[in-house]
Amino acid sequence: MPNRLDTTFARLREARQTAFVAYVAAGDPDFASSLEIIRSLADAGADVIELGLPFSDPLADGIVNQLAAERALKAGMTTARALELIREFRSTHQTPIVLFTYLNPIYSYGFEAFHRDAAAAGADGILLLDLPPDEAALNPELAAATGLKSIRLIAPSTPPDRVKLLAQSAEGFIYALSRSGVTGAHGAPSANIAALVASIKEHTDVPVCVGFGISTPQQAAMVAAAADGVIVGSAIVEQIQLHPEAPAAAVLAFSAPLIAATKAAT
Repeated sequence: MPNRLDTTFARLREARQTAFVAYVAAGDPDFASSLEIIRSLADAGADVIELGLPFSDPLADGIVNQLAAERALKAGMTTARALELIREFRSTHQTPIVLFTYLNPIYSYGFEAFHRDAAAAGADGILLLDLPPDEAALNPELAAATGLKSIRLIAPSTPPDRVKLLAQSAEGFIYALSRSGVTGAHGAPSANIAALVASIKEHTDVPVCVGFGISTPQQAAMVAAAADGVIVGSAIVEQIQLHPEAPAAAVLAFSAPLIAATKAAT
């Protein structure tokens, strides 16, 4: 069966459209609301859902995503429950899902078993924030897992030789950071996005999506003009925090203009 990420980006490329990638934490604020949120995002036109696995020590995340992970954990979310969330989503939707996670939860679950079970549940890719590909290659257990596309993260500060290594080992799409730092909408996207995307595309045909600091339709349109995809995370997650009484409706109302701006820019 073709991977949903590959078929989605092929369809978008043919239509000359930019992807909209939406991030939320699995189980935030609770299982049922989280399922409603990701279904709402898919129905609104999100092309890819990035689903964060809640973790107690998310060092690469800013305060908004840290609090989201904390809410999800307090509501009983676990790695196994996150896979159940994906299975429930797959009963109604085929939007690609990428798991955004740290190594600890995956290693505790069993690295190879997690890849197998996540793929069986309906996940399509995985972005392991703290497992560089060259380090994974040194450990047969970490190198042998299959079933999920390996998404690579590239920052503006990544040295050119490492950009080449990461780009050439990437699958599904590349997550290019618009700026360095932790996640969050506290800094606007860099004005050098086009140059960053071009430097990555020298080494790969894999789509390059850009995230970090995107929180307005204007910013989404700017990024869409230079990249294959626009990634919005913390700004969406913040809506869940601000509107606990109706989080799915708030996420939908906030995301719809960003999705429209992304599509209109291409």
